[in-house]
Amino acid sequence: MKKRILLVEDDSAVRRMLSRILADEDYTVIPASDQREALKTAAAKGADLVVLDLSLPAHESQEALNRFAQEHPDLPVIVTTGSHHPPAVPGARSLMEKPLDFAKLLRTIQSLLAPA
Repeated sequence: MKKRILLVEDDSAVRRMLSRILADEDYTVIPASDQREALKTAAAKGADLVVLDLSLPAHESQEALNRFAQEHPDLPVIVTTGSHHPPAVPGARSLMEKPLDFAKLLRTIQSLLAPA
């Protein structure tokens, strides 16, 4: 069964590009453009992993991260950011700077989804 990745990215071009890359790696991609859509989708469809853009408007990303931690504590979350000096992000399993190193992103996803 394909692993499901919830991709939360407000930039539609980045969301489409990452969706294609992840789909090419045989993941089912569930796109979301904001926190509300992400949380609703996670509850309805479930996900095996989340890729969450830290740059969502109005601190939505931190709120979404907090909600994922409360409602889905075993759900791994990779946070992406355009900041070159990103702050510590409690609740994230991995923090990756943009522009993303796609090979590193795919290795991180594979590692987080590997059976324990």
